Amino acid sequence: MDERQWAERLASRIHEKELAVAQRNAERIPYTAVDGVFDDRSGAQDICWWTNGFWAGQLWQLYHAFGEPRYRAVAEGIEEKLDQNLMNHMGMDHDSGFKWLLSAGANYRLTGSERAKNRALLAADNLAGRLNLKAGLIRAWNDPGTGENAGLAIIDCMMNLPLLYWASEVTRDPRYAQIAVCHADSAARAFIRPDGSVRHIVVFDPDTGAVTGEPGGQGMGPGSSWTRGQSWALYGFTLSHRHTGRAAYLSVAERVADRILARLPDSGLMPVDYDQSPDCTWEDDTAAAITACGLLELAPRTDEARAAACRAAAVKLLRVLAEQRCLWDSAVDPLLSRCSAAYHDSVHDFPIIYGDYYFTEAVLRLCGKEAFLW
Repeated sequence: MDERQWAERLASRIHEKELAVAQRNAERIPYTAVDGVFDDRSGAQDICWWTNGFWAGQLWQLYHAFGEPRYRAVAEGIEEKLDQNLMNHMGMDHDSGFKWLLSAGANYRLTGSERAKNRALLAADNLAGRLNLKAGLIRAWNDPGTGENAGLAIIDCMMNLPLLYWASEVTRDPRYAQIAVCHADSAARAFIRPDGSVRHIVVFDPDTGAVTGEPGGQGMGPGSSWTRGQSWALYGFTLSHRHTGRAAYLSVAERVADRILARLPDSGLMPVDYDQSPDCTWEDDTAAAITACGLLELAPRTDEARAAACRAAAVKLLRVLAEQRCLWDSAVDPLLSRCSAAYHDSVHDFPIIYGDYYFTEAVLRLCGKEAFLW
């Protein structure tokens, strides 16, 4: 069986499972699952949670690939629920791309909905307004008027920049893309180390823009190489190259990719941090899936030798996930089983919805059925 045939069969397995899951969870916005049952972040207390667009994004990917109306209906319901977030100032942060590019943005791309376009543009306006002009970086999180988070940026934001590139494209207004480029330029300097490893958090003086710190963030510690942070950088800079054509972004993505390719475990099972002890068995399926997406995006843009290595590594990661870490029982809600939010969390190896999204995206890409949502 060749690679495409394998991916097509895998995509069909995902479709068979997720159709049953969507029918059971039409009113939920999941983040994780307990005993195989999705939780629900759609209530007033959790509607602003940063991952709340990924379930919609996965459903739109499957709708594009298989045309099943149930996927569209559930995804549109999630988009409507997210209006509560869109009208909550304190709930609007740098993760607007994750929430609205994968929900409203996907809706507009696939159906032409003007209401969806309006929602995504409102989110883009808010994201654009988070740029700190002195640092050239988009501020990550809010705070209750104390200013304590005014000088924090994180590598994850590279994956939210496509919302700004999209906004420039649909409005023909270059300001959005200019802000995205400003952040990407500054992030290349502030987050990427000479060896291609990636900082998770950068602290800067919000008045002067000077970088003042490098906390360990969700990785093992300062100076370590958090696997999901590496994947955000790989995919994010490659996408910025796709949208702008700037060679500098491709160079950064290649440097990050080389670091990843040199440190991927032979097993194909992704640790939480590339620097964690060999005795530590914590894994992060989300980092594996995002890395696979980033490698597949980079492959057609780089030299032949690196492209072959990127594609081979991506397929290996996906095969390992499919064979060893996927929950294929349609009676169980989540797909990937061993994810981790952060190295120092007390709980590891549990389902997380964005792992399912990126795994689905990567598989659909391999068989030519992916909708480009970034």
